[in-house]
Amino acid sequence: MAKTKKKQRTSDAVEILFRRHFHNRRDRLVELENERASAEVARQLYGLRIEAGLSQSRLAKLVGTTASVISRLEDADYEGHSLSMLRRIARALKKRVEIRFVPVRRTG
Repeated sequence: MAKTKKKQRTSDAVEILFRRHFHNRRDRLVELENERASAEVARQLYGLRIEAGLSQSRLAKLVGTTASVISRLEDADYEGHSLSMLRRIARALKKRVEIRFVPVRRTG
């Protein structure tokens, strides 16, 4: 008779949610990684703008766009970040865009 691996019990809320909603669900894991990436881009853009002491309106003028576009780009739920827009923002902030490929946090 084959032994079955028993799940260890946990009271860690994050682990419980992961097991319930993501464990062995490849489609959801991909979606989670996409959301993490969008949120990270938004956080970095916001942080760079604040570090530079710029309002969304001022950065928008430097980039040649509107404040609403900058606001949308800084929203963690926004998924339409284009490399060309990120480069324009980087140039306005005297930065450059660097892309890295890193391992995913968890696999299903």
